[in-house]
Amino acid sequence: MTDRTWSTSCLDWEQRIVARQSLIAMEPLFPAEADAALAVFKSLRMVDVAGQPTFGEACEPFVFDFVRAVFGAYEAETGQRLIEEFFLLVSKKNGKSTIVAGIMLTALIRNWRDSQELLILAPTREVADNAFKPAADMVDADPDLVDLLHVNRNTKEITHRTKGAVLKVISADSKTASGKKAAFVLIDELWLFGKKANAAGMLQEATGGLISRPEGFVIYISTMSDAQPAGVFKEKLDYFRGVRDGEIEDARSLPVLYEFPPSMIASKAYLDPANFYVTNPNMGRSVRQSWLERKLAQVKAGQDEDGDTIQTFLAKHLNIEIGLNLRAGRWPGADHWLAAEDPELASVPHWAALERLKARCEVVVVGLDGGGLDDLLGMTVLGRETRQIEVAIEDELTGEIHRLKVKPWLAWSHGYCQRIVLQRRKSIATVLEDIAAARELTILNKPLGDVLAVTRIVEDLKNANLLGGVVVDPSGISEIIDAMENIGVTQEAGLLIGQQQGGYLMGAIKTTERYLASGQLKHAGGPLMQWCVPNLKIEQMATTIRATKATAGDAKIDPAISLFNAVAQMSRNPAAHRAKEYQMIIV
Repeated sequence: MTDRTWSTSCLDWEQRIVARQSLIAMEPLFPAEADAALAVFKSLRMVDVAGQPTFGEACEPFVFDFVRAVFGAYEAETGQRLIEEFFLLVSKKNGKSTIVAGIMLTALIRNWRDSQELLILAPTREVADNAFKPAADMVDADPDLVDLLHVNRNTKEITHRTKGAVLKVISADSKTASGKKAAFVLIDELWLFGKKANAAGMLQEATGGLISRPEGFVIYISTMSDAQPAGVFKEKLDYFRGVRDGEIEDARSLPVLYEFPPSMIASKAYLDPANFYVTNPNMGRSVRQSWLERKLAQVKAGQDEDGDTIQTFLAKHLNIEIGLNLRAGRWPGADHWLAAEDPELASVPHWAALERLKARCEVVVVGLDGGGLDDLLGMTVLGRETRQIEVAIEDELTGEIHRLKVKPWLAWSHGYCQRIVLQRRKSIATVLEDIAAARELTILNKPLGDVLAVTRIVEDLKNANLLGGVVVDPSGISEIIDAMENIGVTQEAGLLIGQQQGGYLMGAIKTTERYLASGQLKHAGGPLMQWCVPNLKIEQMATTIRATKATAGDAKIDPAISLFNAVAQMSRNPAAHRAKEYQMIIV
């Protein structure tokens, strides 16, 4: 093997992407291999494009850069590939499926091993069809390829007539997705795999053939997710970002991620149509500027014929990662949630943040909600800080500034669920697993483990002379009430408070949103509440409001309701429960 060193990072990617420069900072390791493969790729015809041009005639340079990087990482003398994993993140309508087809068809033509297996794995049958059809059409459009390759449209296979190598296009929801031994694997629309509970195992099995095929590669291609990134998509996205930014040293992985620089996201420069090109490198070809501008206007007006929201548009067409999925009819406090992170609590591990909260507060209350075997138990520890801050309020009539001294609140939330929830609620299984990986959710194997865990936290707060009450739904699970009584947290002691739900929480809901907006309420951040808060919807009733789930299905709001329960008690200005002190006086 050639003795060489290289880096796949792209430390100046923010400048490069704005300047329309390549996001691949390195030259191909083996230029001859790169050029030979690119010549094959450029000769393939794009049948679904007007005039049926070749890739060489119709593609922007970013496509050629990527193809050269993939095939130029192969050392023909040793049969070794020096860069094995690639990730192309690019906005919708930039020709991903056609590019996928061309890359894999090139790999099939260039392959030297007999009976080799090449695989395009798609998350659904529809996406599989999107990848197979252009590949089959490329063969049919070229008489030389018709002689070299056999297309079977029924099985979605393209076979090399002399080598016996087969390019297969399959969907993850088919029975043929397991047991593959492919050397060349392309994973299409990785964001959809992030929503599948068994995706990690599926991809590991699909790529297992590379162990005995040193010439092989794995390519991940995707747009941004239409929800918060989860599962294998979040894992790969975070990893390849780390490689790109030089935070992770992995010369065998190459990221090509078309996303806006953080400064442009902070300033919302992505909303300027003049900047749409940043994540749409095929602008002017498969992507039309005027179409994107009209689409954005439609979603802003709520009149998009596809039913897309502004966030869906931003995610799919501009690769803006969704932090909170802010739906219509949402709880108003959701708009202020991300900005209300407390820097200290958010910068330390989850359980350490609870200790920091305790150290900064003079009194804490605990809100609980949920807890069924098929549900989440949400817990929020809400503290009132010892320190005071000034809140400036401007009189809209006179313009005078009034300053109020207040003691701010700090919130920390945790969730518990039985493992059976992951089996019954498969649509949220990957989300729950990601939250558990962040240690903000405890997945239990046995019942009552959540009751024991909550009781220990409450007892610790009580022993620290901080506890100002535990708030529960009066119709909630009795095990929690029994456990609280065992540690002296009772109604008689004024420490166990029943909080009526529904419209009775209106005051707490409104207080929470106002305190978030004014900066009087800060929280520890993290994925648990970032998922739950957007799931809230406010329903107007005859004389009150109530918080409920924004959509039917598996979305959970229990940790968010636990916050409202805690706010209801903190609004009563509780004092910390302290053990009685006795003093002996000798006369």
